[in-house]
Amino acid sequence: MTATYQAPLKDMLFAINELAGLKKINALPGCEEATGETVDVILEEHGKFVASAIAPLNWVGDQAPSYWKDGKVFTTTGFKEAFKLYGEAGWQGVQHPSEFGGQGLPKIVATPCIEMLNSASLSFALCPLLSDGAIEALLTAGNAEQKTLYLKNLISGKWTGTMNLTEPQAGSDLSMVRTRALPRGDGTFSLFGTKIFITYGEHDMAENIVHLVLARTPNAPEGVKGISLFIVPKFLINSDGSLGQHNKVHCVSIEHKLGIKASPTAVLQFGEPSDADSGAIGTIIGEENRGLEYMFIMMNAARFAVGVQGIAIAERAYQQAVAFAKERIQSRDLDGSAGPVAIIHHPDVKRMLMTMRAQTEAARALAYVAAAILDTANHHTDMEIRKKNQSMYEYLVPIVKGWSTEMSIDVASTNIQLHGGMGFIEETGAAQHYRDARILTIYEGTTAIQANDLVARKTARDQGAVAKVFLADIRATAAQLAATYQPDLMAIEAQLSAAVNAMDEVINFVVNTVKSDSKAVFAGSVPYLKLAGMVLGGWQMARAALVAFEKLNHDAPDISFYQAKIATSRFFSEHFLVQVPGIRTSILLGGCGTLALSVQQF
Repeated sequence: MTATYQAPLKDMLFAINELAGLKKINALPGCEEATGETVDVILEEHGKFVASAIAPLNWVGDQAPSYWKDGKVFTTTGFKEAFKLYGEAGWQGVQHPSEFGGQGLPKIVATPCIEMLNSASLSFALCPLLSDGAIEALLTAGNAEQKTLYLKNLISGKWTGTMNLTEPQAGSDLSMVRTRALPRGDGTFSLFGTKIFITYGEHDMAENIVHLVLARTPNAPEGVKGISLFIVPKFLINSDGSLGQHNKVHCVSIEHKLGIKASPTAVLQFGEPSDADSGAIGTIIGEENRGLEYMFIMMNAARFAVGVQGIAIAERAYQQAVAFAKERIQSRDLDGSAGPVAIIHHPDVKRMLMTMRAQTEAARALAYVAAAILDTANHHTDMEIRKKNQSMYEYLVPIVKGWSTEMSIDVASTNIQLHGGMGFIEETGAAQHYRDARILTIYEGTTAIQANDLVARKTARDQGAVAKVFLADIRATAAQLAATYQPDLMAIEAQLSAAVNAMDEVINFVVNTVKSDSKAVFAGSVPYLKLAGMVLGGWQMARAALVAFEKLNHDAPDISFYQAKIATSRFFSEHFLVQVPGIRTSILLGGCGTLALSVQQF
């Protein structure tokens, strides 16, 4: 049967304290409450909550998913009660301002909480994730009235939020959005159109749903420059804050999916096309025709969170694999001992487990470091430091999203392989992790979209300046490794140095070739993203090994933990960093082969 989940608190706290630098973050204005003791308590309590209240629903949700009937969506039994507990405990508001009922804690504290929730149940966690995005957009672009009306209820979990971008004819190309927003003469708008793939667009877990919708006003410019952003609540809100009549937004169906089955993915109809007076009533957020800019606030927050979802699924799959490997008796040990042994004794099973463990730890460390970089960008007193860290965070977001989610599919697939034939049987639960993970590389922008962003906006636009800031830091870590003269650390250094040199070549190729041969560069954009993820993840593993080495030299307790850190870091370097020079070659030379065939030849 499916394995239980326990939050990996020790590794989370190691990444927060030793790699992300919690002490530096809680020294920043507005972050003072995120002390080590406070963070320990928050993570421990959140881990207990999700393990007891959410994780048991994961399997149930897959077997008895949400369903649609007569325009209404009914979620999996237990979801509504669990979401109520989640809101009442204050978990929706961990990273949101205290003035609106949140805890006001930095992103480095919220990130492990997001990971735990998604490990417990990805389907459940998608609802709070979408609310987080709506909250961020309103905090940034909403007016005072909108903030007062919506934020407290969203942060408390009394209401939930959605983002409405995609339409039947407009997938990732938002320039083709056709939903119309007609002025009503009183400051509100009537919206008409159809939106698809709307996560938790309809459900029974909260009393109201706040839809953030992209639409066009009359005479708006063509393309993405003519898109505005609107708030369209499921129930209209009276002047005293109470709920009024049902708005003219309706769920006409939900999708039947490969995974995340308990999460309702809705098709929403705004207004009645045949009746000009029957639009869904909404209010505009910010300025007209700046909707895509505002929606990107939600999308960036969601993209980072989806990267964390990848880490979460990988962790859940790894825990299940370890439990199975310790229990499954199969074949004799290669050392010749009598009788069959648990499969964890077999070398290839250990290789699979280390592959899962090393990738998950590397991606976690990189995401947590990225969260701390954003906290610095938001709270540091020096504006130049804030600007630099904002650029660094923006460079990392497509990598965290793209690499971590691609990694999660690999880890979930390895979990099935480790289980053997039992992994292909639904009752073990291994297949669910694989099915659930498969969406992560697709929504909030496919891996190719993330990679194209990394090439065009995050590398070529500034001539690789921000990317090379990271390269300098990686080379400094490599020098520290070499100076230890410790065999494991020197082995890590050898692969890290080769990998960072390869990444340097790729960055120069992107910068120097994107104008003269853009198709050759973009043909290698996804390999570049994966290369960057491996190098930056390997850098964090190398930093972890240095910390562990110092701890062991100073007689720190928990010797086993630090020894495992070094071993896992070396494994990552010799199984993943070694791939980087080869990927470099495919990026520099592979465009010719990728583009060789004409359309007719396919």
